Amino acid sequence: MPAPEILLVRHSETEWSAGGRHTGRTDVPLTDTGRARARVLAPELAGRDYELVLTSPLSRARETCELAGLGGSAQLSDALLEWDYGDYEGLTTPQIQASRPDWSLWRDGCPGGESPDRVAARVDPLVKRLAGLRGDAVLFSHGHVLRVLTARWLGLEPAAGALWALLTASVSALGWERETRVIWRWNLTPGEPSGPAAR
Repeated sequence: MPAPEILLVRHSETEWSAGGRHTGRTDVPLTDTGRARARVLAPELAGRDYELVLTSPLSRARETCELAGLGGSAQLSDALLEWDYGDYEGLTTPQIQASRPDWSLWRDGCPGGESPDRVAARVDPLVKRLAGLRGDAVLFSHGHVLRVLTARWLGLEPAAGALWALLTASVSALGWERETRVIWRWNLTPGEPSGPAAR
């Protein structure tokens, strides 16, 4: 029997994600382009009998899940909420660095929001749950929190999530190679080009 896979789906495009704005708890809807790209995910995710389908409670993740064809079996999980950006909500990195030139989300976190360690503490119980599954799972969530979850899956510090980018409407897969937790696939964007030009 093949080892189970955990599919990670970053929500599709919103106006804020397209503009590079830090979108934590603000409930920004998908754009029309985002809805179209979410529908393209359906064939990529079909044909599996998922043991677990989880989605962030925020509408951009829930709608991506629904348009990808898995809304009927999804459960909400607060562990999959995006990083709380606190005072930096809605700002771009250049706007933040105009007043804090050396700022790094992965090192410094956000005033009035979450630190990297706080995000890790939020996802660690979910990582433990995922490690105990016998079947496949799919998680619909957000860019930064999925990167922290991946770091924790691999046994790394949360700041290691800085090392792998995650596009909107992308599908990635975590799993096992024998007893070792691994990344099987990363940042696939069905029907779209990959790489920096696809942001």
